Order: sequence, then structure tokens, then C-alpha cells
Amino acid sequence: MHDVIIIGAGPAGLTAGIYAARGGLKTAIVELAMPGGQAASTENIENYPGFPDGINGYELMNSFHKQALTFGVEFIFEEVHELDLKEPIKKIHTDNQVLEARAIIIAAGSKPRLLGVPGEEVFKGRGVSYCATCDGAFFRGKKVVVVGGGDAAIEEGVYLTKFAEEVIIVHRRAGFRASHIAMTHAKDNSKIRFELNAKVEEILGSDHVEGVRILDVLSGETREISADGVFIYVGTDPNTQFINGEIEADERGYIQTNSLLQTNIVGVYAAGDIRNTPLRQVATAVGDGALAAVEVERYLSEQ
Repeated sequence: MHDVIIIGAGPAGLTAGIYAARGGLKTAIVELAMPGGQAASTENIENYPGFPDGINGYELMNSFHKQALTFGVEFIFEEVHELDLKEPIKKIHTDNQVLEARAIIIAAGSKPRLLGVPGEEVFKGRGVSYCATCDGAFFRGKKVVVVGGGDAAIEEGVYLTKFAEEVIIVHRRAGFRASHIAMTHAKDNSKIRFELNAKVEEILGSDHVEGVRILDVLSGETREISADGVFIYVGTDPNTQFINGEIEADERGYIQTNSLLQTNIVGVYAAGDIRNTPLRQVATAVGDGALAAVEVERYLSEQ
């Protein structure tokens, strides 16, 4: 029996674990993969306070992990398949066991959204990627397409110029959601060119990616661009596949919480990218994790 079990070891989950364990709660974090979530696969995080020169995402998340271990957080590396939240004692069904806790913090984060075009599934791992830090080195001296117009697309596009000979950023509009500084870095980079008001309609190739077919959304014309790889950054979807509908969520599946990060079920909280929040950054995830843990501590003390 744990006081609190946290699902997910991204920045929100790790922070919640640090606060909860430091507060004297018997705390466990259940995580399928390595600690750090998507932040751990980010080459350089420039907007997390305290690091004026930026910091490698893996390095930052590794520090979070070590700090959680220092305070006695137990890590259980298994996949969560189902939650049973009806009773005061909550149950978490994993690959090999049923875990019990008096409170749960869901911090499972989000995953990259699929582009949903022909060729995407076929060429996953054969030129289609969602992680420049993971796969960029495979494209040394080659030509790649980056799809998207937010910070992730622009920042990862700039990162890819360390390896690729040319990076083509395809965006369906003329304007970008990315920050001013990210756009400045991209526009100043001679290896980057932009295809604006354009949509990728198909990813082309035989046994690996050989190019994309794009649609000009203004003229309706299509044409092909040769490329050795396609990196897709068109948003995220929440990792809620283990939730059976008991917890209220918005139309996109993100968990609804109040200002204290409580869900509609007593004793169940949500933090970080999995919840309905206007901003999904490491800094906001850390704040969520801290608040959720403090609220769990208050809830358990009242019980």
C-alpha cells in the first residue's frame, strides 16, 4: 500500500514524486519507458529558468530522476493497463501486478500526433520520425522535411541542420505559432528553407522515404519534393489509453481538473501535459507536479 502513486515520470511526475516523498508520503512512480518523458529527448531547453545557456533535456531530466531517488521515491517500470478508482483505495493494474494507493496523480503526458497521410505508417523507422534528437544523426549529409509550425517543429528543424545538408520546413499557413527567438534562429540558418501554405499529402518511397507530395492550399496544385527523411511535429495527444472513461476529459481527451488539479474523482489528480492546460512546457509541468503533490498531502492528512 502506497500513500500516492504517480503515473508517468516526465517533469510533472518527477516533481510530484520529489514533493510527495519529501513530505513524508510513501511514493511510487510507474513509468513504461525511461524517466523524463518527451523533455528527455529534447536537445536543448532554453526557457527553463536557471540555465542561461540552455541545458540538454536528458541531462535536466536525469537530475530530476536522481533527486527523486534521493528522497526515496520508488520507481516501477511497467505499463499501466487499467485503473480502478471507484473505492477509496485506488488500484492500478500493470503488466505484472495490481498496485494500491490512497491517492493517484496522473502525469502520463502526451505523445506526438500522427500526420495521418499515406506512407506515414509504412515508413515509420525507415525515414519517418517524431524525434530529431533520437534520429537526426542518421541523416548526416542528407535532405529532410520537417512538418509543423510550432516551437517543436522549428527548434527541432534547427537542430537537424547539425546533420542534414538541407532542412525544408513545411507549414500549412504563412504564420507560425513558434516563438520569436525560435523563428529568428531558423530564418538565420542557411540550411533551412520554408514551404508555406503547404500540406504534406503523402510520404513517398519504395523501401524507405524518398520524398513527399505537398499540396499548395492556395492554388490547389500538388508537387513532389525529394527527401531522405520526414520529421513530424503537428501537435500531441494525451496518453490516456489506460483510462476507461471514469475521469472527465475534454473533446481531445485531455483530463479536466480544477485549479487545485483535482479531477472529478476524489483522491485522483492530474498534472502536466495530460491535463487540459493552455501551456505545455517543462516549467508549467514542474509547477503542476508540485501543486498536485501538496494537494495530495493535504487530502491524505484530512482523511
